Amino acid sequence: MQRRKFILSFAGFALIATRAAHSQQAAKRPVVGFLVAGTQASHGAWVAAFAQRLAELGWTEGRNVKIEYRWAAGDTQQMTEFAAEFVHQKVDVIVTTAYGVVAAKQATSAIPIVFAAYSDPVTSGLVESLARPGGNVTGLTVQPSDLNSKRLELLREIIPNVRRVAALVNTSGSGAAEQLIGIRAAASALNLEISIVEIRTAEDIEPALASIKGQTDALYVFSEPLTNANRYQIIKVATVSKIPTLFGFREFVDAGGLMSYGPNFVDLFKRAAELTDKILHGAKPAEMPVQEPVRFDFVINLKAARALGLRISETVLTRADEVIE
Repeated sequence: MQRRKFILSFAGFALIATRAAHSQQAAKRPVVGFLVAGTQASHGAWVAAFAQRLAELGWTEGRNVKIEYRWAAGDTQQMTEFAAEFVHQKVDVIVTTAYGVVAAKQATSAIPIVFAAYSDPVTSGLVESLARPGGNVTGLTVQPSDLNSKRLELLREIIPNVRRVAALVNTSGSGAAEQLIGIRAAASALNLEISIVEIRTAEDIEPALASIKGQTDALYVFSEPLTNANRYQIIKVATVSKIPTLFGFREFVDAGGLMSYGPNFVDLFKRAAELTDKILHGAKPAEMPVQEPVRFDFVINLKAARALGLRISETVLTRADEVIE
């Protein structure tokens, strides 16, 4: 009888201990706050790539990690509010891009922050250096200053007689000043005439593009949350105005733009997941070097070229990583 009571008591204790352990594990389940600078339409594929890679590394949503998503749709005020919300929730890591990095850094100096894509974190003061960030921020830079010349050179190969280039820039965003310096220097080196078309909101896009109709040979669109979230509108207006378009990544070309050259963003978001994994295992952002892109895509849309009446040489087409028919 005593033995039976002992077994029942032990079984009861084991059940309680198991439930307590499960409860403790659930309580300790880390939370990743993903502050998405754009929309599900503009950033959904990249965010999915992040989640997939995180799962491959052993972090399964709903089982041993929770991912809280906030979609800012290019709204800087929303990014600020979402960043503050994550800090209030005491998430374990904040993952973001572009202006979301600035909003997150302003909101906290304690919670680790991983940026999947940002222009120049050193110049903007987000990190001390690429090799040793020195704070609570690390991630992947997209090197915009190094890419301006390359993009304009490719544009000239596609349109040999290009002389005037309009650059569509969101001047309300962080890093805009550096962007302007970079594009002006690149255009000057290639003897191109550059005109800056400033926007601050989605409502500015259509009148801004209408103002350059017939006044430029091509449109260089700077990739950032506002232009990314409104890429279909930009491409539609430019196409109607018969303006060739140049972009920083392939998703604009998939949407109907003429050409793009830049980092592969799916790859960047996957690598951001790898940095997040390391932080969830105890690594410190201060000691994690900011990484640079390793995959670059040159994409041409032949359908868009035909609509513009452009003939692209076979030499250029063979250099492209992908040609969209």
